[in-house]
Amino acid sequence: MSTKLKLGIFGFGCVGQGLHQVLSQSSGFKTDIVKVCVKDRAKKRTLDPSLFTFDKNEILNNPEINVVVELIDDAEEAYHIVKYALQQGKHVVTANKKMLANHLYELTELQQKHNVSLLYEASACGSIPIIRTLEEYYDNELLYSVSGIFNGTSNFILTKTIFENLSYADALKKAQDLGFAESDPTNDVEGYDAKFKAVILAAHAFGLFAKQEEVFNFGINTIAIDDIRYAKEKGKKIKLVPTIKKLDKNNVAAFVVPQLINSENYLFNVENEYNGVIVEGAFSDKQFLFGKGAGGNPTGSAVLSDISALSYGYRYEYKKFKQNKDIKLNNNILIDIYLRYNTADDLNKIKFESVNEKYSSGNYNYVIGRINLKQLIANRDYIQKENLFFARVGEEIGIVGAKENVNVEEKELVLG
Repeated sequence: MSTKLKLGIFGFGCVGQGLHQVLSQSSGFKTDIVKVCVKDRAKKRTLDPSLFTFDKNEILNNPEINVVVELIDDAEEAYHIVKYALQQGKHVVTANKKMLANHLYELTELQQKHNVSLLYEASACGSIPIIRTLEEYYDNELLYSVSGIFNGTSNFILTKTIFENLSYADALKKAQDLGFAESDPTNDVEGYDAKFKAVILAAHAFGLFAKQEEVFNFGINTIAIDDIRYAKEKGKKIKLVPTIKKLDKNNVAAFVVPQLINSENYLFNVENEYNGVIVEGAFSDKQFLFGKGAGGNPTGSAVLSDISALSYGYRYEYKKFKQNKDIKLNNNILIDIYLRYNTADDLNKIKFESVNEKYSSGNYNYVIGRINLKQLIANRDYIQKENLFFARVGEEIGIVGAKENVNVEEKELVLG
């Protein structure tokens, strides 16, 4: 980009202030903040009042501003801001994962049509540079999977249940008291936030533009002391893990569920508000990225990285999508799970393909077995309502109808 970057920023909360701080301390390049659009007229601010506006058009229709930085909470309003900015020929940097998960394909087409850049490193895993890593480092790598801990709030809660022996309710309250969890924590604890990020990463890892409502998510809000005790007795931990896995040439599995992991897993020691991402490929084997997943400065640093990239004309190319446009989401898969249930009626409702272990003692009953993901999708509301809990066991994913229900692509790679 030959012209100097002139920024118009939407939102000046935790991330916006973090961005201002890292911009003021950055010596690598210079940029000007022309205007900051905010909503709260009564809130006192530390910067010059003339910098702020309450009218979005002062940014969107200002020809001097060539970069719009969107950092607001409202996903629907963010969508209209980003769409209009792209149509006006402005580059856009955003951190809004829900907005992107709902509209990613449309927005990528707009950036192409109007010859501008849409960058969003801060939308997934905070300070971890996972999107550009997938886009550039792994652009020609035959990837198997991307998985990890994408949500710091749920991970903080799970850490407290393990190390401080807190109940889920008490751990959630502690997270809320410290500002890690919202008063309504649904997006975090039920796996929606992690799902939005998984949808975004699937586009860069495998070229899959999935509809977020078709990607299954189940969280940790029904976890009980018995589940935590079971994990401890087995030498494992429960983590909320998004999994994006290539099944064969044209099929990808993507879902977010709790998982029982052992000490050999890279995620075992990722605690509190930290995130971790595991990328597995045919040639690079397993790579692990670790960092803070939330907070003003970590997220601000990711936004700064995108702004810096704009200074030399960077744009995502979605190389994996160009390599295989026939890729699709496949929910007709088999996974192994631990399910804590209440009565035999639960097992009549939630049908397993096979059962490896079953235990019943008083008020604690569980079964370990293989189940079709479609069974969990169909019974998600029932599991929530009856306060049941399940967690994935192991890493294997079977395609329904495939021989021995093993990973088809891995078999092909071994043979050829």
